[in-house]
Amino acid sequence: MKTVLTIAGSDSSGGAGIQADIKTITTNGVYAMSAITALTAQNTTGVQGIFEVPAHFLAQQLDSIFTDIRPDAVKIGMVSSAPIIRTIADKLKFYHADNIVVDPVMVSTSGCRLISEDAVSELEQRLFPLAALLTPNIPEAEILTGMKISSVQDMKTAAEKIGSIYSSAVLLKGGHSLNDANDLLYQNGVFRWFHGQRINNPNTHGTGCTLSSAIASNLAKGISLPVSVRKAKAYISGALNAMLDLGKGSGPMNHCFDIKKKYMV
Repeated sequence: MKTVLTIAGSDSSGGAGIQADIKTITTNGVYAMSAITALTAQNTTGVQGIFEVPAHFLAQQLDSIFTDIRPDAVKIGMVSSAPIIRTIADKLKFYHADNIVVDPVMVSTSGCRLISEDAVSELEQRLFPLAALLTPNIPEAEILTGMKISSVQDMKTAAEKIGSIYSSAVLLKGGHSLNDANDLLYQNGVFRWFHGQRINNPNTHGTGCTLSSAIASNLAKGISLPVSVRKAKAYISGALNAMLDLGKGSGPMNHCFDIKKKYMV
């Protein structure tokens, strides 16, 4: 069985972060492992508290994983401080990690900045150059490029700029009132559009975490990047179409919509 390591924060309500990643990786047929960067107290209405894991303990988690069950792919999510980012980058370089997918969690859906300026600098200098794929949304791409993105052409310009700077493939996610769920992949000078299904479901908590984890799962299985993205978007559509409705706010998707029922009754 192929393996994926997710390096991210814990979501106590289970809809995003480590919990969403493990569900996604498992239901995409890959063995899931995790290194936790932070504990959060959160639910569908928001985040009530964050407790960051000490960098030296994160290093221990990564050493424990790589020296025993080597991951075939790595997904990186919430990394909120410079010491955490430096630790991850140093360990991934030391162990020559493969198929690194970085979801740069920098801006919340409501538009709030979630990461300090010094942490952004560490991301850009240390972590992004290690990535096989970066998956920014439009507000995050605006931070990385310093440009306003308000059209399809702006998306192409931004994706190419990010890819050129970090020598990485880039999946620039649409949405945020632009292009619905249509995402743009820039890889080796080639643009590919992936058109998402328009689904009338307000419960979208954890979609970014889920998409990047599904892509990493497919890469771990040896699937090409364009096909990995296409399959991951189909998985997201299935999870949203299941119309799970939990909580008082923007709830989680049903990550397990495709699991066979043999042990669930």
